[in-house]
Amino acid sequence: MNLYKIGTRAFVETDGRYVCKDISDWTTFLNRDDLYAKLKSEISDWEETDSSFLDSQRFDPPMGDQEIWAAGVTYERSKTARMDESKESGGSVFYDMVYDAERPELFFKATSQRCVGSGDEVYIRKDSTWNVPEPELTLLINSEGVIQGYTAGNDMSSRSIEGENPLYLPQAKVYEKCAALGPCIHIPGKPIPKSTEIQISIERNGETMYHDKVAISKIKRDFAELVSYLYRECDFPNGSFLMTGTCLVPPDDFTLEVDDKIKITIDHIGSLVNQVAKKG
Repeated sequence: MNLYKIGTRAFVETDGRYVCKDISDWTTFLNRDDLYAKLKSEISDWEETDSSFLDSQRFDPPMGDQEIWAAGVTYERSKTARMDESKESGGSVFYDMVYDAERPELFFKATSQRCVGSGDEVYIRKDSTWNVPEPELTLLINSEGVIQGYTAGNDMSSRSIEGENPLYLPQAKVYEKCAALGPCIHIPGKPIPKSTEIQISIERNGETMYHDKVAISKIKRDFAELVSYLYRECDFPNGSFLMTGTCLVPPDDFTLEVDDKIKITIDHIGSLVNQVAKKG
């Protein structure tokens, strides 16, 4: 089943049926054990609707007050890209080491304040000259560390800033409207198939500047492994979202421009669409 958020209203699409309900507390609503089974039993009492809500040009990020974290260097292409951007600073060796290390790279990405949904704008920093989107399968994890669902994530990245020095990673990754989630949370009764494909396209003035796709089976690290490290010494009383890394990185001579359109499509989930802007 797929769960969408528009304002406080939840819309569920399952087995060709559409229902909706107002949710006063999205944080608690999402942070439950066996979310699939609970929703399956609850939605029989929800209000019947039709598919017209899917025509909406904008969906809110499907979240409450959960933190968003991210994993880095989980695909070969990501390792290569991060090494290339850090050559001049001498930091490239660290990414090679992380890719082969036992411990994954995990970092804080955003609060709900800095996250947008499909149809909203994402920002590029005004003090960065090299900016890219990073399309990532994103996990919804409850407070007990159990994966409950999946959504599409856009981990906006300022490569020129991170390339100056790996210690600048927080500034390259964390700023206003630096993350997008949506259009929905896919909540299946079993883990998402490894054949699931992630696609990205970037359009500028109607022209496709970059397009590529990859299966999530190309990831080096298991999702359960990433979650175990994230929850090892941190409590998440509201649950969390974890972006699992990217394998789709535009060529090094590409940078985003204002008004570019980013479309990230993941099997079973749908398309997360955002337009590029700058703060202020």
